[in-house]
Amino acid sequence: MQKRLIVNHQLLEIMVMRLCHQLIENHGDFSDSVIIGLQPRGRQVAQRIQSTLQAILGTTVPTGYLDTTFHRDDFRRRETPVAANATHIDFLIEDKKVILVDDVLYTGRSVRAAMDAMISFGRPANVELLVLIDRLYSRHLPVEPTYVGRRVNSLQSQRVLVEWQGPETQQDNIWLVTKNEE
Repeated sequence: MQKRLIVNHQLLEIMVMRLCHQLIENHGDFSDSVIIGLQPRGRQVAQRIQSTLQAILGTTVPTGYLDTTFHRDDFRRRETPVAANATHIDFLIEDKKVILVDDVLYTGRSVRAAMDAMISFGRPANVELLVLIDRLYSRHLPVEPTYVGRRVNSLQSQRVLVEWQGPETQQDNIWLVTKNEE
């Protein structure tokens, strides 16, 4: 397995700050807007966006997390059962501007599932998509992000790994991982 660093921790910090300023340009004080992170990996991105926005704005930004497991079109095709993640949305999204947040946009199927799952919480006025990485030329569905940290050309055999600082990782980084051919 080969790992190539495509976004280091300093650049990732700049990307998050830029994305937050773009959100502020379009959503102002977030009085009519909410953030929803797609479980599992969009949750960390949503938390980072929320904390940065709150530091800039000095106000609370409503943020929730949405599980899409049972709304995916490949749910019944898996050989082993999939464990669902928690959904935590303690606000109404009816007539709100919703920003769906995920780490990597690949085929678009997770976003489609998120839109299906989100309707259970009301009908939003508008839905936008924010992703850290947009993998180009890989879409199965006509889904395009509104806010993008970086666009990456990648092969189908590669994957993008977003690492957040924690017990196992020293710094936030984004890697392009290529499996070795055997």
